[in-house]
Amino acid sequence: MSRQAIPISDPEARQREKPASFVAHARLISALTLVSRILGIAREGVMSAYFGAGTVASAFAVAFKVPNLFRKLLGEGAISTAFIPLYVGQLKSGNEAQANRFAAAAVNLLTMILVALTLIGEAALWATAHWVHLRSENLLAVRLTAVMLPYVLLICGTAFLGGILQVHKRFALPALAPVLLNVIHIAVIVIGAWILMLGRSHGEQQIALQTRLAYWLAGFVLLAGVGQIAMLVPALRAVGFRPMWIGHFWTPAVRQMLRLSVPLGLALGVLQLSVVLDTVITVSLTRGSNPHETIRLFGHAVAYPLALGAVARLNWAQFLYQFPLGVFAIALATAIFPGLSADALDANHDKFNRVLRQGIFITLLEGLPASIGLILVRYPVCRLLLQHGRFTAQDTQWVALSVVFYSAAIWAFSLQQVMNRAYYALHDMTTPLMMSVVTIVVNTAVEIPLCFTRLGEAGMAVGTMASFTVQAVVMLYLLDRKTGGLGIPNIAASAAKMLLACALMTGACLLVQRAPFYPHATGTLASVEQLAILISVGAATYAGVCWRMGLGRGE
Repeated sequence: MSRQAIPISDPEARQREKPASFVAHARLISALTLVSRILGIAREGVMSAYFGAGTVASAFAVAFKVPNLFRKLLGEGAISTAFIPLYVGQLKSGNEAQANRFAAAAVNLLTMILVALTLIGEAALWATAHWVHLRSENLLAVRLTAVMLPYVLLICGTAFLGGILQVHKRFALPALAPVLLNVIHIAVIVIGAWILMLGRSHGEQQIALQTRLAYWLAGFVLLAGVGQIAMLVPALRAVGFRPMWIGHFWTPAVRQMLRLSVPLGLALGVLQLSVVLDTVITVSLTRGSNPHETIRLFGHAVAYPLALGAVARLNWAQFLYQFPLGVFAIALATAIFPGLSADALDANHDKFNRVLRQGIFITLLEGLPASIGLILVRYPVCRLLLQHGRFTAQDTQWVALSVVFYSAAIWAFSLQQVMNRAYYALHDMTTPLMMSVVTIVVNTAVEIPLCFTRLGEAGMAVGTMASFTVQAVVMLYLLDRKTGGLGIPNIAASAAKMLLACALMTGACLLVQRAPFYPHATGTLASVEQLAILISVGAATYAGVCWRMGLGRGE
């Protein structure tokens, strides 16, 4: 039997698992996620080239966020996160038949919830489109959301079924599923733009053709969702999962899962509310096609503080900073979660703490240079990936400014991913809930005033940075107390060395930018050369300094 196919319920196999086996799984997920993210970059580059940062691009960005919010809330969120520790526990007890019945019942329950939410959501969107007076760009967002809302069922189902495979150490297919969406996304835009002759259009005709293409794209998103689930079916059969449809969902194990899901759902709901609130605030503060529009604020007429296209530009900035998160941080958190859930069942938490410490160490070792590195390469990255066709140099300036603040929080968000898994493995759903409330308060309090300053839309990124940083630091302190000691002084000492390595990396990159051979043009070839030089010099400097200081192990 291959290493990936070892069932977690095999005691001898569990004994053979090394304490740091999650690192190998994380590397596999990272490699496959990298493929998906590269295609995602191509997708966003194609999107920016054909749609620019105009009203249609912003409307599609808002609509596409809705199913992804539900994916984070339900598919990868409350129900899935409460399910995995219980599923691991049943497999570890040796009763695989009972564990598979529990998995089928959980899938049935999730399906019922998602179908109900989709029907309610479609009714609400229909009422909004017909009875609420909306600006044209906001009405388009509502209509595109209505088209893509059934994707909620498909993407959440893919995420939950992928969680079942991950418990059985099958990480490859869940990590590859997004590739299909990206390939279809790119193909529809390129082929659709050619069919519509979008490149030859201008003015109102261009907006009309972009709108038609956006509807085509929304429809094909649903087709991609069906394909993603189909990809997982053979592997699910291989691990013994079988659907049981009629009347099989309300079991004692499912009731226990729901009890754990309630506080977790509230925590994730608050977090996703923050994301929705950010989008609503951005849309509300962005001026439309009429530059003379004003809003009423405390009885005064005030100009809209955010420029047209702010939603789309922030969406691209978020995509750029989420690239390293998906490739490294979320991959590590995904790989470590099943093992932490199993180790948390033991009376002695020594192994749990040891694995968690190593997870924190690796997260900081990758997250800190990722934070600094993306800031250093933001301009060539933005020009290379986004500044084409309808996407202007001014759009690049705004995206690059937002990337600075989003990137500064990469290490914090990465750390939060691992620590959240640790709390969930310990069945502590209350602490993440409390910290989510703190996050949304800090985020909103910081970002709204800053939007009316010269930062403009980048003020939204500052709020995200501040809230993630506060949450990461406080949650680490509380987790240290909860687990009886994670060795924070040792973690802090290692982090200080990493920061020194990051400082030297920054100095080397700034120095090489002054070298005679460094290109200073803004074209595509120059951007590729700049990116290659900065990444090579930065990575070599950071790796070399870390090696000299002995930073190679989590202990």
